[in-house]
Amino acid sequence: MAHSSSPITWRKPDGSVVSCFEKVKVLNENYAELRELLQDALDDALLMGCSEAQVREAFQYLLDSIQASVSEDPDAI
Repeated sequence: MAHSSSPITWRKPDGSVVSCFEKVKVLNENYAELRELLQDALDDALLMGCSEAQVREAFQYLLDSIQASVSEDPDAI
Protein backbone atom coordinates (compact mmCIF):
# COMPACT_ATOMS: atom_id res chain seq x y z
CA MET A 1 0.00 0.00 0.00
CA ALA A 2 1.25 3.48 -0.80
CA HIS A 3 2.26 5.98 1.84
CA SER A 4 0.47 9.29 2.25
CA SER A 5 3.06 11.00 0.04
CA SER A 6 2.60 8.49 -2.79
CA PRO A 7 -0.56 8.25 -4.85
CA ILE A 8 -2.47 5.00 -4.57
CA THR A 9 -3.15 3.01 -7.70
CA TRP A 10 -6.71 1.80 -7.13
CA ARG A 11 -7.40 -1.62 -8.61
CA LYS A 12 -10.45 -3.61 -9.66
CA PRO A 13 -11.02 -7.18 -8.41
CA ASP A 14 -9.31 -8.52 -11.54
CA GLY A 15 -6.20 -6.44 -10.81
CA SER A 16 -6.71 -3.90 -13.57
CA VAL A 17 -6.40 -0.22 -12.74
CA VAL A 18 -9.41 1.97 -11.99
CA SER A 19 -8.80 4.65 -14.59
CA CYS A 20 -11.94 6.82 -14.50
CA PHE A 21 -10.81 10.25 -13.26
CA GLU A 22 -13.99 10.86 -11.22
CA LYS A 23 -13.81 7.45 -9.53
CA VAL A 24 -10.14 7.93 -8.64
CA LYS A 25 -10.91 11.43 -7.36
CA VAL A 26 -13.65 10.11 -5.03
CA LEU A 27 -11.46 7.23 -3.83
CA ASN A 28 -8.58 9.61 -3.07
CA GLU A 29 -10.88 12.05 -1.27
CA ASN A 30 -12.34 9.24 0.86
CA TYR A 31 -8.85 8.01 1.69
CA ALA A 32 -7.68 11.49 2.71
CA GLU A 33 -10.78 12.00 4.89
CA LEU A 34 -10.28 8.66 6.63
CA ARG A 35 -6.60 9.40 7.21
CA GLU A 36 -7.42 12.77 8.75
CA LEU A 37 -10.15 11.29 10.96
CA LEU A 38 -7.86 8.48 12.13
CA GLN A 39 -5.06 10.95 12.83
CA ASP A 40 -7.39 13.15 14.90
CA ALA A 41 -8.75 10.15 16.82
CA LEU A 42 -5.25 8.83 17.53
CA ASP A 43 -4.06 12.25 18.70
CA ASP A 44 -7.13 12.62 20.95
CA ALA A 45 -6.56 9.19 22.47
CA LEU A 46 -2.89 9.94 23.18
CA LEU A 47 -3.77 13.31 24.73
CA MET A 48 -6.20 11.47 27.01
CA GLY A 49 -3.48 9.08 28.14
CA CYS A 50 -4.25 5.99 26.04
CA SER A 51 -1.63 3.57 24.79
CA GLU A 52 -0.81 4.20 21.13
CA ALA A 53 -0.38 0.46 20.52
CA GLN A 54 -3.80 -0.30 22.01
CA VAL A 55 -5.49 2.44 19.98
CA ARG A 56 -3.88 1.17 16.77
CA GLU A 57 -5.01 -2.36 17.66
CA ALA A 58 -8.56 -1.10 18.19
CA PHE A 59 -8.51 0.73 14.84
CA GLN A 60 -7.25 -2.41 13.09
CA TYR A 61 -9.95 -4.50 14.78
CA LEU A 62 -12.57 -2.02 13.58
CA LEU A 63 -11.26 -2.17 10.01
CA ASP A 64 -11.13 -5.97 10.08
CA SER A 65 -14.66 -6.22 11.50
CA ILE A 66 -16.54 -4.17 8.90
CA GLN A 67 -18.30 -6.01 6.11
CA ALA A 68 -19.01 -4.73 2.62
CA SER A 69 -22.68 -3.88 2.16
CA VAL A 70 -22.40 -4.26 -1.62
CA SER A 71 -20.90 -7.03 -3.72
CA GLU A 72 -17.52 -6.81 -5.38
CA ASP A 73 -18.91 -6.80 -8.92
CA PRO A 74 -16.38 -6.36 -11.71
CA ASP A 75 -19.22 -5.17 -13.97
CA ALA A 76 -20.29 -2.41 -11.57
CA ILE A 77 -20.26 1.16 -12.79
